[in-house]
Amino acid sequence: MEAITRGFFLFLSKNSTLNKIAQKRGGSFAAGKIIGGTNFQSSIHFIRELNKQGLSVTVDHLGEFVDSVEVANERTEECIQTIEMISKENLDSQVSVKMTSLGLDIDRNLVVENMTRILDTAEKHHIMVTIDMEDVPRCQATIDLFKQFREKYTCVSTVLQAYLYRTEQDLKDLSSLKPFLRLVKGAYKEPADVAFPDKKDVDENYKKLIEQSLFNGNYTAIATHDDAMINYTKELVKKHNIPNDQFEFQMLYGMRTKTQLELVKEGYKFRVYVPYGMDWYGYFMRRLAERPANISFAFKGMVKS
Repeated sequence: MEAITRGFFLFLSKNSTLNKIAQKRGGSFAAGKIIGGTNFQSSIHFIRELNKQGLSVTVDHLGEFVDSVEVANERTEECIQTIEMISKENLDSQVSVKMTSLGLDIDRNLVVENMTRILDTAEKHHIMVTIDMEDVPRCQATIDLFKQFREKYTCVSTVLQAYLYRTEQDLKDLSSLKPFLRLVKGAYKEPADVAFPDKKDVDENYKKLIEQSLFNGNYTAIATHDDAMINYTKELVKKHNIPNDQFEFQMLYGMRTKTQLELVKEGYKFRVYVPYGMDWYGYFMRRLAERPANISFAFKGMVKS
């Protein structure tokens, strides 16, 4: 049943007709519930409210697989402006960005040029920029770009996905860079020859990655809504005396807000992933595909007053 549910929402995420309808009619409905707003300016209010509750934030301008140089350059300018506004408004926020939104599918030199401009701005303002991981065909290119940028910049991090067989080796390869890593289970539909098809295997690999990353001394973000993974991390850090300033928990905006605040009260660093922009529909469908329990969390959030 879980596989069927996952496939259904991944199918919906690629429906261009529904995406266009969502862009035209759904932005105001989703704002403040599952996205911050349709642009960064309209998201600032919600970020401030999260910060007041002790929650840190990372923001992401939704939209990927850009095939236009003009659009890639526009996304770059928007990201630079966002970083500058975060600094100006003194927000406790980082930035997440997909390499395909900056031109990865167009030209490698283009994405390097655009990301260099972003990271120059991030270093100036001491704001972390996370390179989001995408689907398998773009995985190696994303890791190669991270390695290249990490040689020059400190304010850059990336994401590893537990459902891929390759990730354990990727983590070993990256650990010499002492990276800031966000660990996730993974949201794309991948074939069984590159990804674990069974949830239990993904869960076991996720635990292995959490342990390996923390034992290597990496700053590690455990991005999950799964209580079992959260409790596993709590027990692991307690058993091995790993300080709370070496890791953080992350969840999506609008989902499990009570749990987020409870973890903050327990003394854990917590960061909320706050997307914004008009292209929210595909993002939302993939989040529902990740874990069936997200469906109830999301719809409770969307109907709250």
